[in-house]
Amino acid sequence: MPADDVGAAALAAAVIAEEEAREAERARAREQVVFPDDLLPGVNAEPMSLREGLRRGGAYMFVVLTLLNSLDELEGAAINVLAPEIRRTFGISEGAIVFISTASAAFFVLGAVPMGWLADRVRRVPIVGVSSLFFGFFVFLSGLAVNAFMLFWTRFATGIAKANTIPVHGSLIADNYPIGVRARMSALTNFVGHGLGLASPVLVGAIAHAAGGTEGWRWAWLLLGIPVSVAALAAFAIREPPRGQYEKEHVLGEQIDDTDPAPISMEAAFDRLKRIATIRTVLVAFCALGFGLFSQAALAALYLDDTLGVDDVLQRGILLSLTGVAALPVLPYVGRYFDRTYRRDPARALAVVGALIVPSALFTPLQYTVENRAWFVVLGIPQAVLTTSAFAMVGPVMSAVVPYRLRGMGASMATMYIFFIGGFLGGIVAGFLTDAIGVRGAVIALGVPTSVIGGLLLMNGARFIRHDLSLVVEELLEEQEEHHKRTGRNEAVPVLQVANVDFSYGPVQVLFGVDLEVAQGETVALLGTNGAGKSTILRVIAGLGVPQRGVVRLDGRNITYVAPEARARMGILQLPGGKGVFPDLTVAQNLAVSARLAGRDGARHGGVDRVYEIFPELASRRRQPAGSLSGGQQQMLALGRVLVHRPRILCIDELSLGLAPVVVQRMLEVVELLKAEGQAMIIVEQSLNVALAIADRAVFLEKGAVRFEGPTADLLERDDLARAVFFGVEGG
Repeated sequence: MPADDVGAAALAAAVIAEEEAREAERARAREQVVFPDDLLPGVNAEPMSLREGLRRGGAYMFVVLTLLNSLDELEGAAINVLAPEIRRTFGISEGAIVFISTASAAFFVLGAVPMGWLADRVRRVPIVGVSSLFFGFFVFLSGLAVNAFMLFWTRFATGIAKANTIPVHGSLIADNYPIGVRARMSALTNFVGHGLGLASPVLVGAIAHAAGGTEGWRWAWLLLGIPVSVAALAAFAIREPPRGQYEKEHVLGEQIDDTDPAPISMEAAFDRLKRIATIRTVLVAFCALGFGLFSQAALAALYLDDTLGVDDVLQRGILLSLTGVAALPVLPYVGRYFDRTYRRDPARALAVVGALIVPSALFTPLQYTVENRAWFVVLGIPQAVLTTSAFAMVGPVMSAVVPYRLRGMGASMATMYIFFIGGFLGGIVAGFLTDAIGVRGAVIALGVPTSVIGGLLLMNGARFIRHDLSLVVEELLEEQEEHHKRTGRNEAVPVLQVANVDFSYGPVQVLFGVDLEVAQGETVALLGTNGAGKSTILRVIAGLGVPQRGVVRLDGRNITYVAPEARARMGILQLPGGKGVFPDLTVAQNLAVSARLAGRDGARHGGVDRVYEIFPELASRRRQPAGSLSGGQQQMLALGRVLVHRPRILCIDELSLGLAPVVVQRMLEVVELLKAEGQAMIIVEQSLNVALAIADRAVFLEKGAVRFEGPTADLLERDDLARAVFFGVEGG
């Protein structure tokens, strides 16, 4: 082999080995457990009885929310029990009624997302009361439906109105009751709810039977609206609990109240939540399960009616109730076991949830191959016990790993994935399969594979939970440190703080534990080689990227989940690298467009006049199209468009990139003027000479991590870093 080829091969091998080592280091960083078990919320805590937990949080909230949840179960079961009668009343196919009955359980996903968003921004108790009142109203209207189309839309409205039961109820319960009893409370809520849900076939069937006739089913919904409305009025008397109080108590040993929380962006919240590995696993697993489970109640009623000849609605209701009755006594023991296991080993607790689901796949084909009513009930019992127990534990898992500020959005995202994908799409698939291969074929085709896949995913995902709990702890500790800095220690709060930020583009992690602070009036130069993550940090600061770890603060206020446009209004403005003007608009029009967000007319005009004072070169070209300006003048105009807003923190990406030396000198003069006025700035810069000329402090990045932080003059003493800056390429 020629020497050149040998050298190239050796170089390629070295590059590959270096990349493999870097990826292994990143993988270890992603998987490491940051904190010991004693610090993880609820782990290794003192055992607590359910009575003590209820005493600490008060029983009133639990009773009212459990009652509302139970009435939701009762109302949701009504359409499944009455499906054959409704089908005959409106003259629709089995597939159509399966779709309506299954999809009605998923419609509330459309309301769950905005309600979860509201739950993380405003008081939650009024949300529960108002939405529950509307729920009762639309339940009543369902009984007045004159055709299948009207029933579809009343079910749609009912689903949206009752959407608070998962995101808002769950958030209130998690904040009001200690961590050590949450699984038992979830089990007790499900015990009561499922108990009423299981009794609902009998209750609904009895009402329909007593009313008589082909349309006796209507009275089930007409009468149900009354207790729902009473419980909704009682909800207004619930006391609003402090957010995250028990996580703070366990981890910090004190309560820290955020008196001025920043508004949470729905997009940012979802982005952050999807980066939590445990949540991703739970969502995918229960989406798979939803395909088989959500349609099963309606399919069971049709199977009893068509195959087993149970055409009496009351008798069918009794048989459907019996299949789930055996699950009720098991739920309290499951909740107790989960609480105890979580306290000792949270990973094992989640694995147990998955282990409960997998065996249920064995009983599905058996149950729907028998043609005996008694065996149908007997074979349905193990499946009901296993799946009911598993679903009851989803709430405690989610509340453990979701940051307390995002509990409403976390529950609504779970609702959206599980009920929309699993319920709504599962209903479509179930309706198609029912018409194509019959009830028995549809149940087996959906139920068996989804149970196996969902259970195995949960068992495998349990390995992430310690790491995700550690990130919750880390965020709490950072909040405590910032609280003490602002109150007890009388330290000056930086204008901008980036604390322990990790960020990834898809599976590729770019930032690793980045810390950065900018004081009032300070200019910080962000230096590093190509691909080091400099521009990515600016994206995170501006809100264009949401970190999977760490926080961003403006004047001490946590803005990690604030939308980019809201951050701009708060004063975080960025001058991006490259073109920053509208070329077909004049200079004056460019500034006028930017001034639209600057406030009242007087403030807008004042901002524009200030730009003309700073850049007299632009004042004489007000009517000139921006595209006809020189490159340097366009950069001045781009900076002027940002300065119109009088930014609190100014971020500039590549100040000197592609500019002639004379223009660079002019821009440096502007930066010095802004510094003299007390403007805080972060400037991404490739030129060390420019950084030394303008910055008070330098931060050097390499491979997404901070390698140096200090006065710019000290950077010259680090030959290795200085060479990297001088010989690096533009970008970052």
